[in-house]
Amino acid sequence: MNGRIHSIETCGTVDGPGLRYVIFTQGCLLRCQFCHNPDTWNRTGGTEKSVDEIMEDIKEYLPYIQAKGGITVSGGEPLLQIDFLTELFKRCKELGIHTAIDSSGGCFSSSPTFLAKMDELLKYTDLVLLDLKQIDPEKHKSLTGMSNNQIHAFARLLAEKNIPVWIRRVLIPGLTNEAEELQQMKEFVDGLGNVEKLEVLPYHTMGVYKWEHLGLTYPLLGYRSPSEEEIEQAEDILQPASF
Repeated sequence: MNGRIHSIETCGTVDGPGLRYVIFTQGCLLRCQFCHNPDTWNRTGGTEKSVDEIMEDIKEYLPYIQAKGGITVSGGEPLLQIDFLTELFKRCKELGIHTAIDSSGGCFSSSPTFLAKMDELLKYTDLVLLDLKQIDPEKHKSLTGMSNNQIHAFARLLAEKNIPVWIRRVLIPGLTNEAEELQQMKEFVDGLGNVEKLEVLPYHTMGVYKWEHLGLTYPLLGYRSPSEEEIEQAEDILQPASF
């Protein structure tokens, strides 16, 4: 089983609990205006790697990730390569490795075939880091190029399956920090029941050079990073009732 891989980070500390072996997969359906990895969009880019190759590399880091860390598959969008991801996680669980998916849920489908594959994948998944970029469908479409209906459906499925979830929200002053919308997102999150953590991620422009390198016009020039006060205000609003 092969997958298309953008890159690998062997000592990640921000993509799940503990020290993580982080795989960034190639391919994404969303076109987020603040994306810092637009080079992952193309589904035919990256490097093809087999599960065997990746497992051989992971074994070198077992002493660091087996105890309190694990593996996180990010992207791009890892669910675009669900068969590869399932096989990889099966192998990881054989070694007692904690598994996490970092997903926007943008390719989630309610088709019987996809749901059957998702059921199989979730048997080997310990945690999902779910990006909720905007709660309003039209505003989400403007921000990412797609509606968020399928993303909300994915979130509800994870709740039904009682899969632990960490919610992530990028905070952009003047774009994604409106109090009313944040309150609506809180209400959605409170209704799930399986959210263990909520992270407010400050907007940054460290990926702008990638847009320029790809010949793309970065759409958020002029937007700034949030202040500590703005981050705290968002965290106060979003704090789930169950925490």
